[in-house]
Amino acid sequence: MERVKKHSVLSNLVSIQILQYEFLGPILLSEWGPPMEEVVYILFAKNKEVFNIIYVGESEKTEELDFFTKNEQFKCWLSNAGGENNLYLSIYPMWESSQSARKQLVRKIADKYKPICNQASGEEKKTG
Repeated sequence: MERVKKHSVLSNLVSIQILQYEFLGPILLSEWGPPMEEVVYILFAKNKEVFNIIYVGESEKTEELDFFTKNEQFKCWLSNAGGENNLYLSIYPMWESSQSARKQLVRKIADKYKPICNQASGEEKKTG
């Protein structure tokens, strides 16, 4: 029951436009729960009423509850957001998409917005 409640939190929200793509959310990262289909996701740091993109990534389907907290950039996210209470998530569902298609969108967003935690990991320089 808890999973359904958390998953529906994103599907009932308004969206936020990044480039020409409509992302669901943002919601507090702590309100997210699996399952999650193939997506491109963005993490934001909220500063007053402004959401700043701090990381963009992609994922296959997952049922892992600790999917985000085990990410190698989780400390960067917390540091740049000032804590979990300012860390927000938006997702762009890409059902049945290939990893290369998701990575292409991640690169477009990273090139435009230059998220600090992508730069810290060197991900914006990766190609392929």
